[in-house]
Amino acid sequence: MGSNLQATEVKSQKVNNERKNPQKEFSSILKEATNILGYSKDVFDFLKEPMRFLEVNIPVQMDNGQTKIFRGYRAQHNDANGPTKGGIRFHPDVTADEVKALAGWMSLKCGITGLPYGGAKGGIVCEPRNMSANELERLSRGYVRAVSQLVGPTKDIPAPDMYTNSQIMAWMLDEYDHIREFDSPGFITGKPLVLGGSEGRETATSKGVLYTLQIVSELKNMPLEGMKVIVQGFGNVGGHLAYYLHELGVKVVGIADALGAIYDTDGLDIPDLLGRRDSFGIVSGLFDNIITNEELLEKECDVLIPAAIGGVIDEGNAHKLNCQIVIEAANGPTTKEAIQLLDDRGILVVPDILANSGGVIVSYFEWCQNNQGYYWTKETVEERLKEKIHASFLNVQHTADQFGINMKTAAYIEGIRKIAEASGLRGWIKL
Repeated sequence: MGSNLQATEVKSQKVNNERKNPQKEFSSILKEATNILGYSKDVFDFLKEPMRFLEVNIPVQMDNGQTKIFRGYRAQHNDANGPTKGGIRFHPDVTADEVKALAGWMSLKCGITGLPYGGAKGGIVCEPRNMSANELERLSRGYVRAVSQLVGPTKDIPAPDMYTNSQIMAWMLDEYDHIREFDSPGFITGKPLVLGGSEGRETATSKGVLYTLQIVSELKNMPLEGMKVIVQGFGNVGGHLAYYLHELGVKVVGIADALGAIYDTDGLDIPDLLGRRDSFGIVSGLFDNIITNEELLEKECDVLIPAAIGGVIDEGNAHKLNCQIVIEAANGPTTKEAIQLLDDRGILVVPDILANSGGVIVSYFEWCQNNQGYYWTKETVEERLKEKIHASFLNVQHTADQFGINMKTAAYIEGIRKIAEASGLRGWIKL
């Protein structure tokens, strides 16, 4: 059954990729936002593509003795505000356009949250679920060797992303230290604590989404106790988020992983599911009554939180959603056309570049701690994260009200302003 489900997953992802190009999606909303701000076409042309884009081939000796060549990418969108910052994902569906779009979205996140960064992103086309730990280590080190001239603590700081974790960050840090011949903990974030990582980093994205939901629940007068929530995705972000919601008395009625989804109107036993999932967040294969990810999105709930891959909500299924609020925990899960349809239906969409910014915020905190050699408590990290999320949400909401637009476009406006101003002051563009 597992192999058939995996084939279904791959087919579904290919359909999504054909239906939605993330770079075109990024450019489309960017153009709308720059027009609202009255910026020239030159500003849009400058910001729609990354300033730098590197494509590399990484030779890796596999456990069977053969050498396999992996394709890797690194995009640096804009460094007018400071060094670029962004994660590295390992996934079979990684594309150049996806990495470029993710770098642009990261620039906007940094602008929205007031971080002294520009956006970057990296990715390797691979299937980590079919690779041994030794093969993943060799791949991780090979990627650092391939991009080492473009990255560094004052140039471009990587971090974990889809199917990468603190161990992979540790291997990458070690490789970079060998190349540069000095200890440089600020080169990468999301590291293990013993190597200079930050308290609260692993759960930062989930905490940020949680704080966002708490703000929305207050604004909408919807108590968290008994609220019905679906979390589509059960990896690092979705798993931690589902646990926090369960602890607060929220009724998590649906979860999904890469192979399928589970739904129960009475609520799921999240601690039990977390204890039974594998290292890639897979748990649905243990059950017979599973449904597809697509079916889960259309199930009844108060809040739908897509926390997996991009492009899962589009014009084809937006009219079928049965929720009041969508909070984007994944990157680009809702297309521009779908957001308009949901807006027309009165369904609030809290955009990804606001809701899931907790990861880059605490990565910034980690970088600051590395630079200072002084480390904060978990309570301090989470308190400062909550302050950032709250202030950023209010700024985006104010912009949405000011221009009479949805929160997605408002978030783009908030993100663009800082990048454009810094680029203009440097003499790169004229506003």
